[in-house]
Amino acid sequence: MNKNKPIKNVEHPDRLLSYFKLERWTLVLVSISGIVYNIGMTAGPYFEGRLAQRLVDIMRGTQTSAAMVSLAITYLAVILVVQLMRCFKRYFVRRFANNTSRNMRHMLYNSLVNMNRDELERENIGTVMTKAVSDVDACVEGMRKFTTEVFDTGVVLIAYAVMLFIYDWRLTLISCAFIPVAYLIAARLKSPITRYNSEYKKSAGRLNSATMDRVSNAMTYRVYGREPNRDTAYETHLKDYEKRAVAANLWENTMQPIYNIVSMCGAVLIIYFGAKNVLGTGWISWDIAAFTTFLSCFTKMALKSSKAAKLFNAVQKAQVSWMRIKPLMKAYVEPDTTSDIDFSQRTELEVSRVSLRWPGGPQVLKDISFSAHPGQIIGVTGAVASGKSTLGKAFIGEVPYEGSIRVNGRELSSLSEYERSRLITYMGHQPELMSDSIGENIRLGRQQDITSCLRTVCFDEEVKQMPQGAATPVGDGGIRLSGGQQARTALARTLFNAQNILILDDPFSAVDRYTEQSIVENLRALSEDKIVLLFSHRLYLFPTFDRVLFLDNGTGIFLGHDELIRSNAAYAELYHAQAGGESHEN
Repeated sequence: MNKNKPIKNVEHPDRLLSYFKLERWTLVLVSISGIVYNIGMTAGPYFEGRLAQRLVDIMRGTQTSAAMVSLAITYLAVILVVQLMRCFKRYFVRRFANNTSRNMRHMLYNSLVNMNRDELERENIGTVMTKAVSDVDACVEGMRKFTTEVFDTGVVLIAYAVMLFIYDWRLTLISCAFIPVAYLIAARLKSPITRYNSEYKKSAGRLNSATMDRVSNAMTYRVYGREPNRDTAYETHLKDYEKRAVAANLWENTMQPIYNIVSMCGAVLIIYFGAKNVLGTGWISWDIAAFTTFLSCFTKMALKSSKAAKLFNAVQKAQVSWMRIKPLMKAYVEPDTTSDIDFSQRTELEVSRVSLRWPGGPQVLKDISFSAHPGQIIGVTGAVASGKSTLGKAFIGEVPYEGSIRVNGRELSSLSEYERSRLITYMGHQPELMSDSIGENIRLGRQQDITSCLRTVCFDEEVKQMPQGAATPVGDGGIRLSGGQQARTALARTLFNAQNILILDDPFSAVDRYTEQSIVENLRALSEDKIVLLFSHRLYLFPTFDRVLFLDNGTGIFLGHDELIRSNAAYAELYHAQAGGESHEN
């Protein structure tokens, strides 16, 4: 499969038929190679019978060994062509499965990325992970097996049945009577297999959630002595998962021998009645070649039919996975990159009488007003739970606002997500790192040098000393980095992808005071043409900022640092408490 082949958007992603239609030309090639291969499979029993007869003839002295060699070479040549067709068919089936998996994941991930906060909160995170990974795999595997078995079972069964009827239609009818029984057993097992697989998937989702909770909150549980409780809860989920996984696999896999035994029961009748045909006392006169061909053809057909019964079970398992992901398979959302904004012009920010509240919750802030110009660093601070993070999230559209936030005269709420992303860069107070290298976490796919950004956040020397440099993996969620290294990696990413307005929510909480001071100095030089809103509860650098927005009692005061010290006792008390100022001492 060509890795550079563009991913296709599916017109009706909630319909399985759409994914088959998308790969229709691949399926045409599967059909052609599959038909040739499976019809050619009848050559095996035919030549096996002829070889057996030739051996008998050699023992009787009516044929020579050279005739046996000639027949064997012909047999090998025919099998070579048949197996070549098999290679073609398998290649195109695998290509179909790979493309379908990619297209299905593409549609599912796009749907998940575009889900709103309420929808995400309603979805259990472990269940979402299961849907996004294992359910797609199981669904595509069922589609692949169905596509394969249409030929490996359907076409070849017809070919074998035709050959059997040619040799002895009566014996064919009575010997094949057991095969439908295997199908009937598989059909009767549909309900328990579906039920056990559904319970297994749900248990996997619960275990994923428990695993993430255990990893993410391990330190909290340890500090408060609740680790044994969480271990007990985790073990409960793990045992439930193991039990349901065993039950699901038991019903799916252990039935195959039973299907084989039931289908092969007809071989006993073939040996009995076929022997009569060879002796001349049966329904038709056979030689050794006919008997061998008929028995070989039947055994191959019986084994194929038993695999078809297993196919039903695989399709049933895929149906369970499809029903889980089907509600999330929504039409592809094309990113809107149209805009009449000149993103290269200097940006002016004007916030006027803004009030914030979470949907359905109490008011957090009211009558917030301030302005900012390129080259300015605006410090935003306040007591704990004063609304700093809420205000920061209003700029990226996560919190609705009343009042006015205007960027170059355009109301922020009227801008599209694309326009907002080209004007504003946001870094939250909890760094969100991918399980990739330091470099990829900063670049996010862009192939440019990151040295200057690492230097700005005082991380360049540490990265140089790492064995793999910027290619060093950060681990799941950045677990291989210290808290300060995680924060600086996230800040370097923000600066590398910086737009005209930088929203930095407590970016220095995990770094020491000296490093913070150096970063702010570097940031000042880097952001001469940008507006920086720096949210922090550490105030010793606030005297160097151009202006300060102090959040207090649900509103905000916007002044210079010195003026705020003189006019606002609450801000002065916070600042002197941290700085150990002389006025506070007195």
